[in-house]
Amino acid sequence: MAKIQDNELWALAHAERVALAEDLASLTPAQWHHESLCGAWDVEQVVAHLSAAASIGQWRWIRSMLGARFRPDVHNLRRLREYLGATPEATLEQFRALITSTTAPTSDTAAYLGEVLVHAEDIRFPLGFSHTPSMDALMPVAEFYALRDFAVPSRSNAAGLRLKADDGPFAAGNGPLIEGPTLSLVMVMAGRRAHLDKLHGSGVQVLRSRL
Repeated sequence: MAKIQDNELWALAHAERVALAEDLASLTPAQWHHESLCGAWDVEQVVAHLSAAASIGQWRWIRSMLGARFRPDVHNLRRLREYLGATPEATLEQFRALITSTTAPTSDTAAYLGEVLVHAEDIRFPLGFSHTPSMDALMPVAEFYALRDFAVPSRSNAAGLRLKADDGPFAAGNGPLIEGPTLSLVMVMAGRRAHLDKLHGSGVQVLRSRL
């Protein structure tokens, strides 16, 4: 696939933020506090994390990580708390205000598009919401995840396995086969076990043991 320019990747990220904001607008109070696929965070906390991630540039990120003694979990939790509103509606307004942000600590734009895609699915999947991002958005993220460990150990998770999408052109790696939707391949590379059931092939059990 031809390399996509950063401005195109950001436009895709903005579109996915818009789609997520539309889904969030319909949530009940109970749904805002429903568990997500993202560790111990509930839906509102994941939204606050997305707002925090869209607000931190390189130097602020460095200062925050220094303050957290280079413990990403501590850094993430501190920044998340900054963007939790007094109510879920206030948290959503913070997120909406950052929909068109292009702020990021590094130039790895595909990774930040991936953060939007993965965390949006962290929210939607447990709530039973269905949304499939465009293949234009999924492909650069899948390719980036297969090549690099960045915010998630995606390359390590997929090491020694053959990943092949059954709904698009993505394919990567060599070894036992894992086949399924591109979104599910992205999610399992990001460490989300919930999407394993959407995949098939001899490599699925190997990946299951790693996540």
